[in-house]
Amino acid sequence: MTSTAVDPASRSSRPTPPASVRTRVVVPLAFADGYGTEAEVFTFTGLVDGREHLALGLGDWRAAVDRPFGAPLVRPHSECLTGDVFGSLRCDCGPQLREAVERIADAGGLLLYLRQEGRGIGLYAKLDAYALQDTGLDTYQANTALGRGEDERDYTPAAQMLRALGADRIALLSNNPDKAAQLDALGVRVTERVHTGVHLSPANAGYLAAKVAHTHHTLDLPVTG
Repeated sequence: MTSTAVDPASRSSRPTPPASVRTRVVVPLAFADGYGTEAEVFTFTGLVDGREHLALGLGDWRAAVDRPFGAPLVRPHSECLTGDVFGSLRCDCGPQLREAVERIADAGGLLLYLRQEGRGIGLYAKLDAYALQDTGLDTYQANTALGRGEDERDYTPAAQMLRALGADRIALLSNNPDKAAQLDALGVRVTERVHTGVHLSPANAGYLAAKVAHTHHTLDLPVTG
């Protein structure tokens, strides 16, 4: 059975109970291009959806959180098995994740790895949506054709994790205005929106264009035609 998305504004208006840190472990990271850094990886108890979301503290993130002025650089990154792990070119998720780790490590901040594949509809449904996109639908039309919401992601757990780590104000590394709107509504002050790079390929050009046209992502795509 499929489900219909709840409006993000109504999800974000509900109270957010506190979460707490469950485990902290230091993990060295190494990427295929040779870049490496170290992360403090946090798990949590009390997250409202019961999923195993992670926070990665990168660079001097504690100093960035504690600064009286300014804010830590934070990216809420939605899990994408196909892009993050297998290097799929149908999206820009893998390159965005790689970019975010280095930029956050340089600035000091947090990467939130959120277990909400396919804009919250899950891995199998995302692949079903890919099949529909191959017939001419865009990424949002394909989700709704499956009886799902265009974007079912709820950033309440992200707000809970940020509060548990003392980050109630952030510089948001994202092109997606909905992330900023939800986090602001959940009581996490977004002091600045920092845009990611444009990771354009022939395979994801239509996907990125749909994000700009439909949900007003801040991507400076080349004009065609």
